[in-house]
Formats: sequence, structure tokens, C-alpha cells
Amino acid sequence: MEGAILLGVATLFVLIFRRLGLGAVLGYLIAGAIVGPHGLGLVGGGESKLAFAELGIAFLLFLVGLELSPRRLWQMRRAIFGIGMVQVVATGLVLTALIHLTLGFSPAASLALGLPLALSSTAQVLPGLKSSGRINSPFGEKAFSILLFQDLAIVPMITIIAALSRAPANPAAPSGWQMAFFTLWAIVVLVLAGRFVVNPLLRVIGRYGERELFVVVGLLTVLASAALMHSLHVSTALGAFVAGVMLADSPYRHEIESDIEPFRLILLGLFFLAVGMVLDVGAVIERPMLVLVLAAGLVAVKFSVLTVIIRLFGKPWKAALGLGLLLSQGGEFGFLLFAQAADAMLIQPEAASLFSAVVTLSMISTPFLMLFARNLEFAPETDAPVLDDPADAPRGSAIVVGYGRFGQIVAQMLHGVACSVTLIDKKPSQIELSSRFDTKVYFGDGLRIDLLRRAGGEEARLIIFCMDDASVDADAMKPIVEAFPNAKILMRVFDRRQLLAIDGSGVDGVIREVFESSIAMGLTALRHLGVDPAEMDDVEATLRHLDDTRLQAQLDEGDLSAGMDHRFKPGGGREADSVLEKFRRKRQAAKAVRDEDEVMG
Repeated sequence: MEGAILLGVATLFVLIFRRLGLGAVLGYLIAGAIVGPHGLGLVGGGESKLAFAELGIAFLLFLVGLELSPRRLWQMRRAIFGIGMVQVVATGLVLTALIHLTLGFSPAASLALGLPLALSSTAQVLPGLKSSGRINSPFGEKAFSILLFQDLAIVPMITIIAALSRAPANPAAPSGWQMAFFTLWAIVVLVLAGRFVVNPLLRVIGRYGERELFVVVGLLTVLASAALMHSLHVSTALGAFVAGVMLADSPYRHEIESDIEPFRLILLGLFFLAVGMVLDVGAVIERPMLVLVLAAGLVAVKFSVLTVIIRLFGKPWKAALGLGLLLSQGGEFGFLLFAQAADAMLIQPEAASLFSAVVTLSMISTPFLMLFARNLEFAPETDAPVLDDPADAPRGSAIVVGYGRFGQIVAQMLHGVACSVTLIDKKPSQIELSSRFDTKVYFGDGLRIDLLRRAGGEEARLIIFCMDDASVDADAMKPIVEAFPNAKILMRVFDRRQLLAIDGSGVDGVIREVFESSIAMGLTALRHLGVDPAEMDDVEATLRHLDDTRLQAQLDEGDLSAGMDHRFKPGGGREADSVLEKFRRKRQAAKAVRDEDEVMG
């Protein structure tokens, strides 16, 4: 019965707030506050539901991790441990000082309150970045770097609270150093499990084509990683994120992402419902002005400090103001840390309830702040193109994935024969640029099977991959070939190495970009040397024949050094000279036949 009440009221309020343009999160929060124990009392157990619903954050971080390969995460290390660390430390100390000076809390209590208030809401910020396609933009990476460091900072914050504790020591509780060691140990375990257990398991499942097992493995990965971290009393979301990063290079990550996404949406909705339920309406009613002033002060202080920090790191004012607004709310992990501070006898339970209400109200303010940001053109969404889903595209005979310099020429040739084409690209900047030239490009990762299905891949005659991505290999292409047997799959590869890497994928046609452009340059060079056009044709035909022969030898032996004799070399080569002479005789014989035909009339 409680479940029906929760879902019914949530549906009503989400529809209302969506209609008003205020977003679904605010609808969930208000619905939870109304039906919760501090509202109408229709549903109880807000704390237990909140603990369960935190899995939604774990699922969210897992999906974010799937989009960040270890190499890319390493490239972001300066932003994570630079901007992220400075933000947490500076904001926490400023808030600590203000709480001590204005509210009269002791230094230890002020620190136990100020540090958690420095955290922002991962559950609010990341879904917005993902849905708008900004998670991989420079702006999105900065926001994510700060949020990721905040998740990492939970461990030292718990350690600080434990060190300041006035409660009798619990001999069973691990020390701060032990928690840090356990966290590093757990990360190593997750890395090894992802590489040597989960990835091989996914390859086996992919070979048998059991789609429902992708769901099982995805859920198992998230829940197992979260459970491991929970057993060590650290962030479950961090464990799920590490698990996602370890699967980011898997050819089946797109299948896992599409299968896990519905669970993430449901659990995140439940999380915000639970946050609304634990809001102590009585504390707000008892001292409404104090709660409102504290919530407004929290947002104002975090906005100011974040803006200054981002600006000092050399970012433009627009990005600094946008990030300041985006991350100015309190975070969901504040509830956990406030409860621990109360257990440590650093603050009274009433203070924990008061500041939990402050955090909740600051989270409620986030949709309004984003509206204000858009009106001032400070928010990143204002200068972003409209990123339409390929599901909205009219069905075409061909799908071109990657609309860069290569894909544009391919698409023009298809348009030249009146072939209907659906264009897909995952770079918002490229989509925006194309829109200026009246070209509609749809947003998405064309290597995702579910996205290709939404784009009409099952009805298309051609699916052409024109991306500038030398990392795509047979593991990435083979599932696509198997998923769309009625379409011819064509692919642009960068060079010979990538062509060897996709061997066995079943792709119907491959064009080596470097090879074709090099031949064009070589022919231009020969033309400027004054070489006879017929001789140029012979050289080109010979080169292509030698290259095909050499490539087949490399494919057969799996070795780039195979077939070394099948190429032109300084001073000539026996194999190359022999093939060239065959083409010359063939051309001369054909010319003799044509001449004889002309003489005979």
C-alpha cells in the first residue's frame, strides 16, 4: 500500500513540476515531504528507504564510470586533486568559521557541520549533465572532477569526526587509517575483478547472445561493488564508480549501460522521495526563518567560494559562475555525516535535524537556481546545441555515424543519389557547427546497439562508421554486425594497424583513410614530376595489388612484418618490378586491341 501511495503522489507532483518547467527532482522532494512521517504521515520509514535508495547514486556513478576509461580519468587527475581538493577544503573551512562565529557552536562541532556542508549533490548534478550531453564537455568534466573528489573526501571526513568524538570509543569500529587502507585495498580488488572476472564473463555472454544475462551481470557488478564498500564503511557510490571505470573499455559497455539505466532512474526517484520524507518539517515550522536563512546562506557562500576558486584556476567567468550555481546546494552525504557527528556527541540530535533540513531546502532550490542561470546565460546549457535523440529522426536508407570531415563527404555523395541519411555524432560542438549550415545531426554514441536501433538500424540498408577513432576494434564492431544482419556495415579506419584490429568482425567494407589520401598525394607528386599518365596508372595499380597481397599475409600471420617483399623499395624490388611489368604488358595489350579495333573500323 505504501508503495502505491508513494508512486501515485510522486507521479502527480513530477508531472506538475515538469509542466511548470521546474524539473522532476523538485517534484520527488515535495511529494516525499507531503506523504512522509513529518507531513501527512501516509508513509513511514524514511531513513530505511533513504538507505536503500542510495543505491540509485551507486547506479548513477556506475554509469558515469562506464563513460570514463582509466586513461581519460588519469588525464583528469589535476582537476580532481586540484580544483576538487581546493573546493572541499576552502568551502569547508569558510563554512566552519561562519557557523562558529554566527551560531556559537564549538570549534569541533562547527567543523563537524561545516565539512559535510561543503559537499554537493551528486544525485542532482550528474543526471542533468548526462541528459544534456555535457558530461564529457570541459564544463562537465570540471563539475564531475569536483564531485568525484567530494566522494573521496568522505573517508577523511569520517576520520576527522571519529578523531573529534566525545563518545566512548567503540573497539569494533575501524580507525581512520584502517578505513583508508581498506578503501585502497577495495579499489585494487575491484580493478582486478573487472579485468580478470567481469570482462571475460561478458565476452562469454556476448558469444551466446543471452541479453538478459547482461542485465544480471550489470546488476551484480553494481551491487557487489557497493556491498564491498559498504562493508568497509565507505562510500558505496565510489565502489560502483570504480567498477564502471573498469568496464569502460569493454565492447559490451553500451549494452550494460542501456540495461542498467531503468534501474538508475527508478532508484534515483526513490532516493529523492526518501530525502523529502526525512525532511523534519517540524524543525522548519518551529524556526522557519532560521532554516530559510541558513539554507540561503549555504547556497550563497558555496556559490561565492566556488566561483572564486574556479576563476583562480584560470577558467572564464561564465564557466565559473555556471559551476558555482550548479554545485551550490548541499549534498546527500551530509545526512550520513550529520548522523555520525550526533553519534560522536559533537552535536545534539536537534542540530543534526536542523542542518539536514537546511541541506534538503538547498537541494530544493537547485532547479530554481538553474532557471536563474539560464536566464542570465551563465549556465552551460544556454550555449549548447539542441541534442535530439536519434529516435526522433525520420527513417533513412543509410545511417552515417560521425559527421566530421570524413563523414560529411560520404553523406554528400549519398545525398547526390537521393539516398535518405540519418546523421549521428556524439560531439555537441560538431552538432552545433552542423546546425549553422542547416544540417540536422542527432546526438549519441553510434557504437551503442540500442541507439542504432532507435535510429532505425534494423530498417537501414547501410550503416557507415566514419568516426575519427583509432581504438575501435573487432570486439566493438562484431556485436553491431550481428545485431543488424540486414544492413551492410562499412567502416573508416585510420591505418593498417586498425584494419588488422577489426579483422574477423564481419564488416562488409573498410576504407583506410591514410592509404587513400596517401595515394592521392603520390599521384599528384608524379604528375608534377612529368610522369606519363599511363605510367602513373600502372604504378597505382601495382601499389594497390602489392598492398592487398601484403595485407593478406599480415592477416594470415597476425604480424605487421609479414609480406615485406610486396612493396616498392629504393633501387627496385624483384616482386614489385615483376608485378609492375605485368600491369604494363596488360595495359599495352589492351591498347593494341583498341588500336586494332580502330583500324578495322
